[in-house]
Amino acid sequence: PGASPRRFTVRVRREWAPRGAARFVELVEDRHYDDCAFFRVIRKFMCQFGISGNTTRQAAWRSRSIKDETVPAETRGSNVRGTVSFAHAGPDTRSTQLFINLVDNKRLDRQNFPPIGEVVEGMDVVDSIRATGEGAPSGKGPSQSL
Repeated sequence: PGASPRRFTVRVRREWAPRGAARFVELVEDRHYDDCAFFRVIRKFMCQFGISGNTTRQAAWRSRSIKDETVPAETRGSNVRGTVSFAHAGPDTRSTQLFINLVDNKRLDRQNFPPIGEVVEGMDVVDSIRATGEGAPSGKGPSQSL
């Protein structure tokens, strides 16, 4: 048996990114993130998670991308340490993968990564996640493919 799971708490901030926040809540309620691993962890940048080990569940959500946010800049949060944002592969492609900023990454604000919430408890747990680096084939980290 392994060590007891350690937890962190995310406070959802709907005013920052309403569509993303709603999708995150929907995924949590569906238990999509239960037992998800962090698969891309880059020191002094971010840690990424959100691919379900249940391939049927992952496949169902993967094809349900959400549109980008249209929230005014003054209402959006910023990618600072502890904020949580959806990863994407271009316009309107957010689905299940999220990342937690390990440092201030405000440059991501201009690249359409609006935060959907912030870690309000357990940032020490997030900081303790072992760095994996980029995923294969670009790096030594695990592959993101199903």
